[in-house]
Amino acid sequence: MPTYDYHCEHNARTVQIIHRMSQDVQTWGDVCAMAKIEVGDTPSSAPVLKVHLGTMRMHRRNVGSDSMGGSAFGAGSTTKAYHNTKNFEAKE
Repeated sequence: MPTYDYHCEHNARTVQIIHRMSQDVQTWGDVCAMAKIEVGDTPSSAPVLKVHLGTMRMHRRNVGSDSMGGSAFGAGSTTKAYHNTKNFEAKE
C-alpha cells in the first residue's frame, strides 16, 4: 500500500499514513483516525492537503522487457542467462 503525507494548515502538522488508494482522506479527523493519534486542539473537520506520495519504485531495468526483447522475469531471462553462461566454441 502507498504511503501518503497529509498536512494540516490549522496546526501546521504533517502526518504520514499508509492506506489504500481508494480511501478518501479529507480532514484532520480522518488522518488522526488512520494514524491512531489524538486529534488534540485541532477541529476534526479541519481540511488536510496530501503533500507527498511515497511508493516503492522499481528501476526500469527490473520490470518489463529488456532491449534484447527478453523478459525481466520468467523463461526469457532464464534462457538468456543460460546462453550467457554456456561455453560455446567459436567456429572459424
